[in-house]
Amino acid sequence: MVMDGERDQESTGSNESSPREEIDIAQEILRVLIESVARLGDYRRSHKKECYGLVRRMKLLLPFLEEIKDFDGPISDAGMASLSSLKKALVLAKKLLTTCNEGSKIYLVVENEAVMMRFHNVHDKLWKALEAVPLDEFEISDEVKEQVELMKVQLRRAKRRTDTQDIELAMDMMVVLTKKDDRNADRAIIERLAKKLELLSVEDLEIETVAMRNLVQERGNQITESTQQMIDLLNKFKQIVGMEVTDVLDDPAVPRMLKKSPSLIIPHEFLCPITLEIMSDPVIVASGQTYERESIQKWIDSSHRTCPKTRETLAHLSLAPNYALKNLILQWCVNNNFELPEKHVPASSDPETSSSSELQEKVSSLVKDLSSSQLETQRKAVKKIRMLSKENPENRILIASNGGIPPVVQLLSYPDSKILEHAVTALLNLSIDENNKRLITKEGAVPAIIEVLNSGTAEARENSAAALFSLSMLDENKVTIGLSDGIPPLVELLQNGTVRGKKDAATALFNLSLNHSNKGRAIDAGIVTPLLQLIKDRNLGMVDEALSICLLLASHPEGRNEIGQLSFIETLVELMKDGTPKNKECATSVLLELGSTNSSFMLAALQFGVYEHLVEILKSGTNRAQRKANSLLQLMSKAEHI
Repeated sequence: MVMDGERDQESTGSNESSPREEIDIAQEILRVLIESVARLGDYRRSHKKECYGLVRRMKLLLPFLEEIKDFDGPISDAGMASLSSLKKALVLAKKLLTTCNEGSKIYLVVENEAVMMRFHNVHDKLWKALEAVPLDEFEISDEVKEQVELMKVQLRRAKRRTDTQDIELAMDMMVVLTKKDDRNADRAIIERLAKKLELLSVEDLEIETVAMRNLVQERGNQITESTQQMIDLLNKFKQIVGMEVTDVLDDPAVPRMLKKSPSLIIPHEFLCPITLEIMSDPVIVASGQTYERESIQKWIDSSHRTCPKTRETLAHLSLAPNYALKNLILQWCVNNNFELPEKHVPASSDPETSSSSELQEKVSSLVKDLSSSQLETQRKAVKKIRMLSKENPENRILIASNGGIPPVVQLLSYPDSKILEHAVTALLNLSIDENNKRLITKEGAVPAIIEVLNSGTAEARENSAAALFSLSMLDENKVTIGLSDGIPPLVELLQNGTVRGKKDAATALFNLSLNHSNKGRAIDAGIVTPLLQLIKDRNLGMVDEALSICLLLASHPEGRNEIGQLSFIETLVELMKDGTPKNKECATSVLLELGSTNSSFMLAALQFGVYEHLVEILKSGTNRAQRKANSLLQLMSKAEHI
């Protein structure tokens, strides 16, 4: 490559660039590529697979770009234009990877369609840019040419591939974002979502708060319905770990001490993980983590038995002073002229301590009354336990630690309808705590709850369904409920219950059907008939929930036979014609699942005019619906030629 002197512009003509321009753009592309691949760390769980796939393909470009940088000849305008397009595509890829590395985890799930569209856009632009690169002009070696061709093939495949959506995550998001009533059963879904999104620690939620604020600011501080849903979900996650719920826009989510000295950066290890303020009395808990004494003591006094940061159960509740860290903090304060805030020393008659002691006595007394020989005393006690267990996580732990679960379970065998209703609802509330789920099942509550589901009052039946859903969060409980004949009464509630009962039954049946054996049990119980009713009666607002269950059942041979009936396929085609965008997406997904194993389902759908609806979905459907529709059309094309 010519590195000195000036090139005679007349000899190169207007269609060629200078070596300097070529070097600059090649180095710029390399810089963007290296920053994207090397400097970004781990990616959000929701899109980790897509990110690593994109990074893997981008790495294939490194030898190609090195050869372009070392190329010694003139480059045509077409060659420069192709490199410019490649740079733009890589910049888009870098921005997308940054979003998946630093962006809001909640945003990535709620707006999954938009994010997936960005991935498809990046794949498309990279493919088009590489397709336009004149490889022979750059004298690219045969070996590197093969790598470029391989990347182009991978990009084409990535453009066509349908996503393997986490159906459980999608269903949970659907339930949480659409339910209006604040049910404790929903809290179980929220806890599962928090676990899937890795938003269970105070530190993770503080980072998510900053990411959410940045997202709102990027959108011009306009709070759309979608943005408000994301903020509401973030606040629900905060409530689970006992954090104070604050306004995302007003709360700067940085330690208050930092606000006083904005130019002073306090070392991260000096900050309490709970308050994110500098510690004056650091103590070590059983997990090995260090907290400010006042903060962790409040956490423990609220009946928490886990480490706020790691979420592991504490082997003991002793607090050991961290003298080494305290000395480091004091020395740092002296060196930086920083004054530690004064701590309020609570008096022995602190109302919080006194109220905590009173609550302990109250719960202990109520638990005793549950086993009273007086029916009215038992009725009052279980009602109060029901109300206390609904209030907060601390009460649920306190009731269980006082031995409250066994007597509540025993009350499920009483003939008194009010006692049954209170008892099953109390178990629903208590089951939100994961440890309590195991305790409740261990006490043999599942058959008794199913009996209430069979013969209780309308409210008792609804709450029994919600309780079974909550318990089924644990995989071993899915099996227990299925083997205990819990699915047939849920199907009956799905068919004949109130609207609220139908929704509780649908949520429970979806969760239980994640277990393969339970799919067969649900089909044998006649679940397909009420599902078809829910899909046809759009006024109930349960079309998407019903279709999500159908999608699970369609992976079972018996389920395919039931759902593949002509009347069901006709209903799916009608939804693809005039349903909501989400209806169309779900219906297309179910039909694709059916058609993947049996071409006769595709031929039946063609008889009902599905082809023109698929073409329309390709033009105006959601991103996922478009991909599913494209796959369906390919299947139908094969089916017609069989």
